[in-house]
This record gives sequence, C-alpha cells and structure tokens, in this order.
Amino acid sequence: MHPLARRIQDAARREVPLIMGILNVTPDSFSDGGRFDRLDTALAHARRMVDEGADLIDVGGESTRPGAAPVSADQELERVVPVIEALSAELDVPISIDTMKPAVMRGAVAAGAQMINDVNGLRAEGAIEAAVALGVPACAMHMQGEPRTMQKNPEYRDVTEDLLGFFRERIAAARAAGLPSEHLVLDPGFGFGKTLEHNLTLLAELQRFHTLGHPLLIGISRKSMLGTITGRENADDRVAASVAAALLAAERGGNILRVHDVAETVDAVKVLAAVKRAGG
Repeated sequence: MHPLARRIQDAARREVPLIMGILNVTPDSFSDGGRFDRLDTALAHARRMVDEGADLIDVGGESTRPGAAPVSADQELERVVPVIEALSAELDVPISIDTMKPAVMRGAVAAGAQMINDVNGLRAEGAIEAAVALGVPACAMHMQGEPRTMQKNPEYRDVTEDLLGFFRERIAAARAAGLPSEHLVLDPGFGFGKTLEHNLTLLAELQRFHTLGHPLLIGISRKSMLGTITGRENADDRVAASVAAALLAAERGGNILRVHDVAETVDAVKVLAAVKRAGG
C-alpha cells in the first residue's frame, strides 16, 4: 500500500479528517484564478498553507469552474510540473495533482505528486490504468456532464441514490483494472452538475456514502452554493460559510477536506475533535 493511502485509511479509521490545501496555478479558477500562476507566488502560498496545518497540497493546472475553457495536456503540464517539482523538493507534505488527463497524471507523479484527484471520476481513456501503473492513491469524483455545461439544468431521480450507483460502477471498474481498494477515494462532487438542493441533500446524507467502504474527499470551499445560501457574491467573502460546511462534512464522515482557508478549517476541526474526545 502506498504510504499516503495508509495515512488516509488511518485518518478515516480515527475519524480525524485530513486538510487538503488548494493551489490553483491557473489564470481562471473561480476563487483564486491568477493569484498563484507564477512559481514564486505558488510556492509562497503552499508554504503558508503548510504552516497553517495543511496535510496535503492539491495542485491544479486547469480550471473546472462552470463555463471554463479546456486546456491541452501540454499546457497543463507546463503549469503544474515546475510547481510540483519545487514543492516536492522543499515541503514535507504529499502533493496531489488535480487533473482528469492520464498524460498529466503521469507527468505530475514523475515530478513528485503522490496522489491523483480526478474530477472526471477516472473515466477518461487510460485514466484508471495510469493510476494503477503509477501506484498512488486516486480520488474519483462525480460530475454530471462536463465543466463547460455541467450547471445547465442538472437532473437526478434521487441524487444520493444516483451517486451511489455511479460510485459502485467506478469501484467495479477500478477493481477490474487492478487498482488496490485501499488506493481509491471517492468525492461526491459538490457543485459539479448539481443544484443547490442537490448539494444540500448530499451534505445531509453524506454518511450514506460510507456504505461503499472508501474514504471520502469533500470539496465545498467557497463554492457558489454557499454564496447562494449567504448572499455573498464574492468568493473571498465565503470563508465563514466554507468553514461551517467543512465542519458539517467532517461530522458526517468526510475524511479529506479540500479547502482554500486552511488555518480556519484546521482550528474548526480541532474544536470538533476535542468535543468528540470529551464525549467519549
């Protein structure tokens, strides 16, 4: 088993979520596009998140916000490889690559990444095979449609049941390809082809996904659903809502919390852990 997979499994058993800090090296991500797309600013932000308590850093080179334009694998690699190489050489935390392209998965792991975070659920041709060959943990996220069109009237018969069915199929596909069960993480994909009602239902029913037997990665940080609930149009103004949502996810069994606001989330999780210890 990969050491990071063992760490994720251990955190899941102890019900202590790991904090994954978001590092988008893109010009157009919804919250922080253009802020960290230079090597120096990317490294400085990663250092800050590690100092604040991040357990992992998730590096992304292609925006997946609604309506975002796609980029080529070569362009994505140009963005992420120098950052991953520098981070791996300097920081003592695992690096995850946020990509749906097998070529980028391979290039990123060669540069030092220790995890694959795929918003496309490892559905691209060769994606599962790349994860198997690279021998690192991989997260399969649910997304209805694709980033350019995913928020155009998404529909489900029953959103939780539909996602459970999707994940059962992905688990079977991963098993058939030879991916170790311990290496597979699941992500319901908040905001990816889902209405506010869908997102709230998934958060309320998050514990049902533990019947699948895999750790859960949760990414709600600063998303538009929180802006709709709070009336905060600017993503930077959604910190309090993001921390509240992360804490609700942690209470319901989220094992990895993917966040922009590391220090605030770390403190909130510490309070939750203290209350759990006091309650036996």
